[in-house]
Amino acid sequence: MLQVFTITGPVFIVIALGFAAVRWGFFAKSDTRILGKFAINIALPAMLFKALTERPFAEILDTRYLLAYALGSLATFAIGVAATRFFRHKSLQLSAVHGMGMALSNSAFIGYPIVLQLLGPPAAIALALCFLVENLLILPLALALAESGGGNGESALKVLSNTFLRLGRNPLILAIAAGFACAMLELRLPGPALRAIDLLALASAGIALFVIGGTLVGLKIAGMRGDIAYIVGGKLLLHPLAVFAAVMLVPPADRALQIAAVTFACMPMLSIYPILAQKYGREDLCAAALMAATVSAFFTISAVIWVLQAGMG
Repeated sequence: MLQVFTITGPVFIVIALGFAAVRWGFFAKSDTRILGKFAINIALPAMLFKALTERPFAEILDTRYLLAYALGSLATFAIGVAATRFFRHKSLQLSAVHGMGMALSNSAFIGYPIVLQLLGPPAAIALALCFLVENLLILPLALALAESGGGNGESALKVLSNTFLRLGRNPLILAIAAGFACAMLELRLPGPALRAIDLLALASAGIALFVIGGTLVGLKIAGMRGDIAYIVGGKLLLHPLAVFAAVMLVPPADRALQIAAVTFACMPMLSIYPILAQKYGREDLCAAALMAATVSAFFTISAVIWVLQAGMG
């Protein structure tokens, strides 16, 4: 178990440093937004592009991984929405927000640094494939359902089209598309450009984790414990179990990718979850759920990695 903590421990230490730096005034909380923009718009796209151009196209586009992760995430979202709607008697809009929190992982800021330590280079390939599922399937579906359940007259089709238009300008999606294109055409950038991308890619994990810690400062959970426990349980327990079942049903050929799929599903929800929920007046609940899931994830992720490593042994 000590070996497991050598994987998860450094990640959560950097998160704790980010929290302490903002809590003690070394950084303003607004500073973390700037660092976050750098990570999500520059450093992480550089890392993804680098990883995708270093392997043959046939090796990085694993359709069985995409199918397994999509099936597990869709099942989690559907169960989360249905249970919230019919058993907890919430509105369709709130049900969609709950399901979004359960089915969308923080695969970039927390997942990638952990999976990188666990599996090495295949982590970046798995991250790119997770991004495709999360950004082209689960997120548009969740937003469309939330909008259609809000009674604002905006159709689900219009929400989907607007979402895809925004995604078309997302640096992460553009980096994945460029990386796939270079791999397929076997294009290689000149040495100076590759070294510049390497420098940016090296900054991605540390900055991303620091930002997560800073965003947790000031979040409160009072008065929302029932809903928080429900969302966090769905994210940290249901999502990994659903993806594990899907991986058993449609196993990726590479054993490392099988482990990566389940491990990415173990991560807490994406860091912009409260921002996405702000439009529906649920940002306080989602911010509190994000904090609770991030803290709890240290224990659940460590337990899952211990089980996976035992299975690998």
